[in-house]
Amino acid sequence: MCLAATVLLLAGGAWGLYQSGFFAACTSQQALQDYIARRAPYAQLWFFLLQLLSVVLAPIPSNITALAGGVLFGMWSAFLLTWAAVFLGSLLVFGLARALGRNFADQVVSRRLSEKYQAVIHAKTTVFLTLAFLFPYFPDDVLCILAGLTDISFRRFALIVLLTRPWGLLVASALGGSTVRVPIWGLATLGAAGLAIFVLGMKYGDRVEQWVLRHLVHHRKEPDQT
Repeated sequence: MCLAATVLLLAGGAWGLYQSGFFAACTSQQALQDYIARRAPYAQLWFFLLQLLSVVLAPIPSNITALAGGVLFGMWSAFLLTWAAVFLGSLLVFGLARALGRNFADQVVSRRLSEKYQAVIHAKTTVFLTLAFLFPYFPDDVLCILAGLTDISFRRFALIVLLTRPWGLLVASALGGSTVRVPIWGLATLGAAGLAIFVLGMKYGDRVEQWVLRHLVHHRKEPDQT
């Protein structure tokens, strides 16, 4: 019953977005900006709700909407609204997956994506989520749902989201607000560096994590010398 009600609510949210013209507006950056601007004087509230629903329904990456928000509201307003919505949305879908299980995940995540990521997300949950959230190569919102099917604690997941998901949103909001301008070659360099860091992290991330944990435990056991 809970699963059916949740799926119906999500379907209703998707239908509401379709009826409002949101999906048609996603065809271009200018159309998306116009779509949000037409909601004045409640444009910022509508923007927040869009970002929240984009995490739950995942129609487009939050970074794209954050870019439009940066143009309309400026860097910091767009970033704070987006970050609050993404944080809440990430915890929401994680909690739904944890409570409703595989049946819920199968309703909202395609089998292709589920099969692609479920093995690595179970084997290297903390390391993989940290790296995937830091770099813009992965379906972050989908990974939040799949993470709910692992044994990672809610507290650890919330901490990973808190520390890793803001940075891409901040860059997108800054680009939209014309605070930061990066040439094409710069974006390519950043992308290549991000991919290299991700590959190294997947290969050696467990060793680094264990090293940090061992040292934390060691220092915690040492008596106070002061």
